Amino acid sequence: MSSDTRASVPLPRATASVGTTKNKPPVWAIDASAPSVQTPLPAKCARHTREGGICCQELKGEDERQLIDPDIIRDVVIGLSDGLTVPFALTAGLSSLGESRLVIVGGVAELIAGAISMGIGGFLASQAERDHHRYLRRTTQARVKRSCDGEMEREVHAILGPVGVDQSVSRQVALGLLEVEADVNGNSNGHASSASSTDAERGLKWSQSVGVTEFLLKFGEGLEDVPTRRLYLSAFTIGMGYLIGGAVPLIPYFFIPTAHIALIYSSIFTGIVLLIFGAVKARVTGAAGRGVGGYVWGAVSTLAVGGAAAAAAYGLVALLEAKG
Repeated sequence: MSSDTRASVPLPRATASVGTTKNKPPVWAIDASAPSVQTPLPAKCARHTREGGICCQELKGEDERQLIDPDIIRDVVIGLSDGLTVPFALTAGLSSLGESRLVIVGGVAELIAGAISMGIGGFLASQAERDHHRYLRRTTQARVKRSCDGEMEREVHAILGPVGVDQSVSRQVALGLLEVEADVNGNSNGHASSASSTDAERGLKWSQSVGVTEFLLKFGEGLEDVPTRRLYLSAFTIGMGYLIGGAVPLIPYFFIPTAHIALIYSSIFTGIVLLIFGAVKARVTGAAGRGVGGYVWGAVSTLAVGGAAAAAAYGLVALLEAKG
């Protein structure tokens, strides 16, 4: 039994420093140890050569932060905006009856019905968006299958060309996407396919998100698939936004029995909430920027739009009461 007498060389260890996560394994740049090997793009990280051991992709700017999903923000804005304006106009119109109890009964009934209606509307809107995307996917996939040689290359270049991609690179991208889609769908459509069986099995797992069909839809049409959970999330977000926003104008009526006096406090309270909502919206969407002016503009613009909508609705109710 022979023994190896060569000296062992200890492997380099990452030193703990500020800004690094101890439970995360170190990531080393492949080109540092094997310069003859072309480095895979996802693995290129020079953590060990940078001060503090921080990768380039981990560096953040002064105002860079994680923003909330814009779809969720859109649903929250729709729900809260309608909730802060429609019930306010209704309660303002019912205030002419003189008693806050009647305003509360009518306002709560409208609030519940409106929240359910808005939630159903959000569900149906997301469902229609999902069905539209699936229809376009089927038609685009069929068009790719019956396409002539060079047609898909031209369509891919029509998307990549305007952003500065060379024709030869666009052609390589198109051929690669066609090859992946041929493997996934189990037919080559006249295009050469040299992918291994392992790549084909891997492609089957991504059958809804790879290939030239998905590329044309996502980057050519700007469409992405809507997951099923998005339908229920949209319905819940819009409905709860309307319910919370609509409860704001009703709060003073629970404590003040005279409706006309409660209307004054309801207007002030709703205006304050609109200002806060506008500032928060500017923050989570990134519209505020780095200065205070962005928050002020977001708050004032939201108050102006919401106040104008509420005033218009209240004016129509008052006009109908005057004619009646």
